[in-house]
Amino acid sequence: MSSTRSYSSPTREAEAAATRARIVDAAARLFIRDGYAATPLRAIAAEAGVSVQSVHLAGPKSGLLIAAFERSFAGDEGSHPLYERPEIQAIIAEPDTETAIDLYVDFIARANERSAGIVRAMKAAADADPVAREATLELDQRRRAEMTYGAMLFVQRGLTAPEHAAHLADVLGFLTAPESYLYFVQDTAWSISTYSEWLGSSIRDAVRTG
Repeated sequence: MSSTRSYSSPTREAEAAATRARIVDAAARLFIRDGYAATPLRAIAAEAGVSVQSVHLAGPKSGLLIAAFERSFAGDEGSHPLYERPEIQAIIAEPDTETAIDLYVDFIARANERSAGIVRAMKAAADADPVAREATLELDQRRRAEMTYGAMLFVQRGLTAPEHAAHLADVLGFLTAPESYLYFVQDTAWSISTYSEWLGSSIRDAVRTG
């Protein structure tokens, strides 16, 4: 008589998750320092202190690039929308719109600050590598969907007319984009507080005008 049963070790799963996090974070550091194209998997393995096989198992290099952005920007990996994450859900649930915008601006400013370096690496990789370009385009599509959702939240709060939602989504996408942060904070040397003030004011103006 035989039986088959599944076995799951929480300790093993935690160790695997920790190893993947080390690999993704190591990849991010090297992509930022050396560039995507100049970073081989063996270098990521050495930086993370794991075998090359472990890096291969963690996914293709383009996947590590996207994972590095997700971890730096949102705090975790996954294709689930930003608005499903607890911090954003709490902002959505905030009944006072002015407070909700302030909280959202603070989230975006901190997230863009964390992810600025990897964003530059992503753009350079997309220019040179077709696989990285495809992965980056997929991420851009997800951002557009998230901005559409955000615009509809303002419609639901009665601040934007429904017919202006698509236009507002485009404007929000530009305002909150990591590239906008990079231009103002890194290229133009704005302080984080100046950037945050601009972002909050710009979002409020966009919502009012649709």
